[in-house]
Amino acid sequence: MSDSIATYADAVQQIAKAEGDAGVESQLASFAQALQGNDDLTSTLSDSSIPVQRRQQVIEDLLGGRASKTTTAVISMLVAAGRAKDIPAISKAVSEQGSVGRGRELAEVRSAVPLTEDQTQRLTAALKKSTGKDVDINVVIDKTVVGGLVTQIGDTVIDGSVRSRLTKMRDAFN
Repeated sequence: MSDSIATYADAVQQIAKAEGDAGVESQLASFAQALQGNDDLTSTLSDSSIPVQRRQQVIEDLLGGRASKTTTAVISMLVAAGRAKDIPAISKAVSEQGSVGRGRELAEVRSAVPLTEDQTQRLTAALKKSTGKDVDINVVIDKTVVGGLVTQIGDTVIDGSVRSRLTKMRDAFN
């Protein structure tokens, strides 16, 4: 993680703490995921030929009523600072810092579809049992996974995707 990403993540954490808004981390993660899936939005928010106020209005229009005022202000600040393309990396750093602050590990889980609350709870319990660590789960929707899950905790990757299982089967027959 670059120093600038870490610095912005620290700033986001401090703003959320000062405002008493515990939802910033998850709302920022949701926005970052939406941003990654929309090249037009990323391009618009990072286009310096578009006035900053107009780009910030796009954020207001998109998030009005869907995210807290603090989250909206944080994202607007990042866009104004020319960091729209860095929002996914900043969000990941915020999540990692938040997990560490809670004495937990961050597990990034890639899935083709959103997980239900029950699935998330069962996965959390299974990861704790297999790693011995308390974990926070950040689900990333990734259509390339096709089925199953790919989980990363620190440097450890647990690949339970259909693609991985099919590759193992193919290799076993060759």
